[in-house]
Amino acid sequence: MDSPTLDGLADFEAKRTRAYAGQLQGFLKKWLVDDYPARAARLWQRDYSSIDAFLESVEPNRDRWKRVVKPPKLEKTGDLERTPWTPLADAGAAWLTLPLDPPLTAEGLLAVPAGATEARPAPLVIAQHGIGSWPERTFGLLDEGNHYHRYARDLLDSGFAVLAPMNLRYEAYADVPRLCQLAGMSLPGIQMVRMQRLLDEVLEDPRIDAQRVGMWGISWGGLAVQFWMPLEPRIKAGISCAFFNHRRHKMAAPANRYSPFTTDHAFFSDWLVEFSDADAVSLICPRPFMVQHGKQDGIGYWPGIVEEFEAARGPYAKLGIPERIEMDLHEGGHEISIETGITFLTRWLDEKRV
Repeated sequence: MDSPTLDGLADFEAKRTRAYAGQLQGFLKKWLVDDYPARAARLWQRDYSSIDAFLESVEPNRDRWKRVVKPPKLEKTGDLERTPWTPLADAGAAWLTLPLDPPLTAEGLLAVPAGATEARPAPLVIAQHGIGSWPERTFGLLDEGNHYHRYARDLLDSGFAVLAPMNLRYEAYADVPRLCQLAGMSLPGIQMVRMQRLLDEVLEDPRIDAQRVGMWGISWGGLAVQFWMPLEPRIKAGISCAFFNHRRHKMAAPANRYSPFTTDHAFFSDWLVEFSDADAVSLICPRPFMVQHGKQDGIGYWPGIVEEFEAARGPYAKLGIPERIEMDLHEGGHEISIETGITFLTRWLDEKRV
């Protein structure tokens, strides 16, 4: 390297720093994207000789997945409060509030089909809204973009009880994700435990069948499905809508064909050490799992998402249960696909199957 003159030092230093930044980006992108397959091959040692053997073989990966989600310990400190919810009075919905320690509340909507009884309890679906939304939208209220297609109400009409947890809306995030990092937690981890404490309470309702629990989330609610199901075995079947992706490309090698994440909230420590979406879904296997994605959805390049889905199918196929994983690749955008989702959950939460 030639030495700069004093007069040219500032320009020289700027070029030197840009060059180093380029080196770092190249190094990290290679490690995250190009080196991922070889690294994952070392870190995943799946045993396909039986379902029990498979589950045992991925248990070390499940323990490491907890380091990504980082759920805290939150215990309830009081009784569950149920408030009849006027905007959804026709659905018989109630707003749930449960106090937790450390001082937080778990909140959400619960609606139970009118015909559900202790003798004939209803299956439950956790309907998780997206990052810019709230629980009422899953029922179709104030859904200006018509992303949700009132899927929670259609679930209710189809005989499912619905729990719609309230998660933090993006506009209110402020510095919460950064504080989570400082505390060794993640916001999805906190919100997962809030959901779990609500689920503890809701499954005590004799009108709800605790053995038939599913989950269906859209967008950041799809993240919730993929982040939570590996750590919550009570969820027997799940649908991730408008989130599943070719994660290495999405997060580390953005392209003009899809929208990249540009803020801290979407990046989680250790995520791409070994947990591409296909690999993370193998922690859901052998439970049924569906991906819904619209070809017009800018969250990802749909051929790449199909490629990742085919990788996710691998463990199911090798275990002889390929029917338990499906993809609904439709012509729409960032939206719920009602018919295939209800058919899927009806099939896999049938009392004869679970």
